[in-house]
Amino acid sequence: MSYPHILNVIAGPHPIAEDAAQLIAKAAGSAATAGPLDWLRPAHAFDVPFDGEPDAVRAALRETLEDDWLLDCNIVASASRRKKLLIADMDSTIIGCECIDELADMAGIKPKVAAITERAMRGELDFPSALRERVGLLKGLHLEAVARVYAERVRLNKGAKALTATMRANGARTLLVSGGFTYFTSRVAADAGFEENQGNSLLDDGSVLLGQVGEPILGREAKLQALEEAVARFGLSLVETLAVGDGANDLDMIKQAGLGVAYHAKPVVAAAAGVSIAHGDLTALLYLQGYRAAEIIRP
Repeated sequence: MSYPHILNVIAGPHPIAEDAAQLIAKAAGSAATAGPLDWLRPAHAFDVPFDGEPDAVRAALRETLEDDWLLDCNIVASASRRKKLLIADMDSTIIGCECIDELADMAGIKPKVAAITERAMRGELDFPSALRERVGLLKGLHLEAVARVYAERVRLNKGAKALTATMRANGARTLLVSGGFTYFTSRVAADAGFEENQGNSLLDDGSVLLGQVGEPILGREAKLQALEEAVARFGLSLVETLAVGDGANDLDMIKQAGLGVAYHAKPVVAAAAGVSIAHGDLTALLYLQGYRAAEIIRP
């Protein structure tokens, strides 16, 4: 039998108990015609294929799941499940920090800048204006401090290298697109295994930051444009794409992609995205595509 939908379940910090997995599969089967539970990685990720209304399955899950299980449960289409383009946000998605907040920390003004960042990521502020304001506060910061942020503060999130290596080995293209800065995107792209990167330019005089950002600013609309241009350039369809991010400026590309994922995201983003990963690491994006543990490349 052909099943148009997949209920995908991924563990967070705790293994998935067999009885919990069976309860989840039973709940799906009570709301739709479901196939057998299929472990992608024992105790960590599994699929339940089904034919029926996704909303009915979601409702059945809400009655079954316990909050302390800390599972990521999502419904994805079974068709074109493995994607041919990965387009990812950088700050708080591929890496574990917001680079501009760490630059502000070097300047001794992190609380002020971080508060603006948080509001911008929640969608409460216009992103270009908020970026110009924050960069303006960094005027006079020495370039040595920028280098220190990369060396001391920027760390890849768990699973980043496995995500890009596995998708590239299976023919996918990878693009890092950020509202942050090219100084960091170029280095993070090389570290994480992205083929291409885009970001904003911090302007300097060769010694210190000028408090200005290059125009035009890469924000919400530009991220969507990057997705659409990559689709055209590589001869793909949107259904073959995966977009992932955590902030409001990622929402347009997340909504347009064939698989749009909110990753440890702000509430407004998680609510609007079709798929959300709140507990798992970046390998969750591989399990969402149906990759099995043995297929995942871990550099």
